[in-house]
Amino acid sequence: MSIKKLSEVEISSAIAQLAGWAVVDGKLQKSFKFRDFVEAFGFISKVAIVADKMGHHPELFNVYNKVKIDLTTHDANGISELDFELAKKIDKLL
Repeated sequence: MSIKKLSEVEISSAIAQLAGWAVVDGKLQKSFKFRDFVEAFGFISKVAIVADKMGHHPELFNVYNKVKIDLTTHDANGISELDFELAKKIDKLL
């Protein structure tokens, strides 16, 4: 199955349905803040399990109680519908 890169119009339409996500440096990005490191790392673990089941692997960054997630589809060379699907699943983990 070929995954296609979304157009700017498609990205704008899809991102309007997500809270807190933005396009930064060509990637779908959102930052999260937790009570402490353990809660932040637990969240990262949950994201990893969901993402792996989808066969999609986000860029995860963690400093103490903060987590930043970047989503892009390398096979599409940009943001695809797969990134938006994962973003919605990540938001449901909160």
